[in-house]
Amino acid sequence: MNVRDLRKRVPYQIQRDVLDELSVDQVAEKSDFKISTKEKLRDAVRCTGPRFKSCFLSFVPLLTWLPRYPFRENAIGDLISGISVGIMHLPQGMAYALLAAVPPVFGLYSSFYPILIYFIFGTSKHISVGTYAVMSVMIGSVTERLAPDSDFMIPGNDTNSTTLDIIGRDAERVKIAATVTFLSGIFQLLLGLVRFGFVVTYLSEPLVRAYTTAAAIHVIVSQLKYSFGISPQRYSGPLSLIYTVIEICALLGKTNIGTLVVSIVTILGLVAAKELSALAARKIPVPIPVELITIIVATVVSWQMDLKTEYGVEVVGQIPSGLQAPVAPAVSLLGSMVGDAFALAVVGYGIAISLGRIFALKYAYKVDSNQELIALGLSNAIGGLFNCFAISCSMSRSMVQVSTGGKSQVAGAISAVVILVILLKIGELFEELPKAVLAAIIYVNLHGMMKQFGDICSLWRTNKVDMVVWVMTMILTVLLNPDLGLAASIAFSILTVVFRTQLPKYSILGQVPGTDIYRPVEDYHQVKEIPGIMIFRSSATLYFANAEMYIDALYEKTGVDVAKLLSHKKKLEAKRLRKEKKAAKKAKKEAKKRAKEAADKAVGPDPDSTLPQAIILDLSPVNFLDTVGVKTLRNIYKDYGEAGVQVYLCGCQRGVVESMEKGDFFNEKVTKSILFSSVHDAVLYSQQGNSKEESYFKM
Repeated sequence: MNVRDLRKRVPYQIQRDVLDELSVDQVAEKSDFKISTKEKLRDAVRCTGPRFKSCFLSFVPLLTWLPRYPFRENAIGDLISGISVGIMHLPQGMAYALLAAVPPVFGLYSSFYPILIYFIFGTSKHISVGTYAVMSVMIGSVTERLAPDSDFMIPGNDTNSTTLDIIGRDAERVKIAATVTFLSGIFQLLLGLVRFGFVVTYLSEPLVRAYTTAAAIHVIVSQLKYSFGISPQRYSGPLSLIYTVIEICALLGKTNIGTLVVSIVTILGLVAAKELSALAARKIPVPIPVELITIIVATVVSWQMDLKTEYGVEVVGQIPSGLQAPVAPAVSLLGSMVGDAFALAVVGYGIAISLGRIFALKYAYKVDSNQELIALGLSNAIGGLFNCFAISCSMSRSMVQVSTGGKSQVAGAISAVVILVILLKIGELFEELPKAVLAAIIYVNLHGMMKQFGDICSLWRTNKVDMVVWVMTMILTVLLNPDLGLAASIAFSILTVVFRTQLPKYSILGQVPGTDIYRPVEDYHQVKEIPGIMIFRSSATLYFANAEMYIDALYEKTGVDVAKLLSHKKKLEAKRLRKEKKAAKKAKKEAKKRAKEAADKAVGPDPDSTLPQAIILDLSPVNFLDTVGVKTLRNIYKDYGEAGVQVYLCGCQRGVVESMEKGDFFNEKVTKSILFSSVHDAVLYSQQGNSKEESYFKM
């Protein structure tokens, strides 16, 4: 026998009185002290020197951690990490700009301004904010919906010919992308200021993973036109993904062979290079910049072979050098994109805070969820003024930042400097880069999201409700697009919570022999019911949605339908009264005798043989009571009491007791003497015939 078994079997003895709720209040000297709402409000708005300093430093975390920055320990790691991540920003920024349906250079802007803002206001040391595929495709759905190609067709020289005004279209789409980004930033900022960071709790891990997987499918479909060199019609609204796939299939006969060859060669080269990079990662401290090498090689090949002219391969085009001046958002467009902006705000924050918490837990520091909302909100709002599109954080870049030695937000600032150098000096060198290469980079980077389909099998084994949430989120997002799909997925996820509370497990508890431990009798062979006492428990809280089911389950489990019993008793009582009136004419004594006989007959057999002496309701799983819940408990106590069965309540949390007090559950006849802290106290009390004699718990 080992020490663990001995520790489990050490006997102990507790000697105390059986205590009901009133006795506990007296022994523990319950405090009635409460802070008034006025005092709470006064304390909340009171401004003192230390409080102002604390609020200001929490709003600008840079001022807290930068003065204590351990230069010797972190500087080299942050420098290498920042350069590595900055190099990754170049291909990803340009590629994700295509998803947002804006020129590639605006992806570089989105990899510069927001990172600097997050460096100042963010609290996560390891996430890499910037362009993100899911956010970009959501932006693209807005820009293409509000600025479709059909609005920029210019009549040609011939009667039936038209040409596309690409410059005008791109300028309008940039304005739309910047405006919706600005609005999403305002939403995030407002939510952060009102301490609404808990909103992310409604985005469960299965929901987020399924949503990003479905969004990745939208991303892949949106890039097929660049891989095949075709121009499908743009669809919007529900089922647009299905219509787009059908349209692409119909246009496959018009595929540009040169573009398709470039795409296939790039995909195969990227996959092979990443596999080699993974093998070499153990020996090389810095990861090989596969995407950067790919775009450099592709640009050189495209320039030397003149792919644009000779084979009709679409290239990136003009990339202006330098930075742009801030531009005010298009106020006239705000009304048409409120829903899109809010969806961007929630999705971007949900992804960032989820990843931030993972790293914070791993490296033992805290991420402030409300401050993260403010940081992302400022990043998007200010970025929108500089023609950036909405950002979040990337898993791949964050992993590179951590694996290359990044220890703080300084790595992010260094990556922004790398992008600044590219914008000022190097950007124009990539004008001959084929868009098919950027599409290939997107495909390869999304392979991790496609692996998330494996969640279905693992969730089937662990939690089938979460699996249903995953599958439904996937289906809804694919069919309804990322914006409506997110809202529908959250609604379905909340609905599953409601279903869980409406379909709880109802149990009759029995005692583990020789202990004060009570367990469901159907789950254990040695657990036995206590004669004359029924202990009933529900696994969910008690409120309006399941109150009726609670009563039905109680009647079923106890084997006593009190409603029918009382109805039958009333009928017998009425019959007895009629007989009394009829017999009263003969003799009072005889009438009383008959009345007594009729009363005995109405009660039926000995109550001990048909009804339990007491019913104990274990309310320990109940974390709140609404008015319907209080009324339900009151009716149970009253109905069983009329049937001659005493009802006791145990395991009530403080909030439940307060709800009962406010709901007028207690009165002169019903006091807190029916409340007990534990099931065992209630059992001993009912066994003693309502006497509070000293008892001993021997185990």
